[in-house]
Amino acid sequence: MSNAGFRIYKKVNRPDKELIEQFRGLPVANIADEMNRFSCVDARIKRVNKAPLLGPAFTVKARIGDNMMFHKALDLAQPGDIIVVDVQGDTVNSVTGEIMMRQALKKGLAGIVIDGAIRDVEALQEMVMPIYAAAVTPKGPYKDGPGEINVPVSCGGVVVNPGDILVGDADGIVVIRPQDAPVVAEKAKGKLRKEQATMKAIEEGTLDRSMYSDEAFIKKGCEIIDDFYK
Repeated sequence: MSNAGFRIYKKVNRPDKELIEQFRGLPVANIADEMNRFSCVDARIKRVNKAPLLGPAFTVKARIGDNMMFHKALDLAQPGDIIVVDVQGDTVNSVTGEIMMRQALKKGLAGIVIDGAIRDVEALQEMVMPIYAAAVTPKGPYKDGPGEINVPVSCGGVVVNPGDILVGDADGIVVIRPQDAPVVAEKAKGKLRKEQATMKAIEEGTLDRSMYSDEAFIKKGCEIIDDFYK
């Protein structure tokens, strides 16, 4: 029997911890560049505190304004998981606050990402567990269901599958499929090394800016006029 819209998958194909750790300390921007600027969660989903986000996704598809399945996910998720909650971007009701987040912290979860609203934000700002959300409102949730756990969800315009690797910093969140992760991690490390070399060249005054010279612009067909606009 199938009951689409109200079901729980208890198992997640989590990637190896060693693979996840390849992304620790890598800027999200570098990772995103090496994924051709795709798979970045929408900018409206912002971090609540300064804790870095890294771990596999444990997904929740919730009804608008309802957190019953989110509560169940807190019981089922394993230490190191990131619970990703899809409430269809609704921000009328918050779906979590300090009490639930303290439970998540106690359990050792690696973070919470909500395409929706939260409350008790001042308390959450002090937590060492990373939290991302789209909005803040004092209006609380209902607990009726239905919903689904560990199915593909939409979060900030990106499809997130159970077990996908999430990396987040001040710039936002990028979502990586485990099968892509080894190559993406290696390329992102190379990107970081190049940027560090660029920073060094800036400090030393040796940065090559020839691609932005007048000659380069003229070659592209740009008209350069040595006069005032008239």
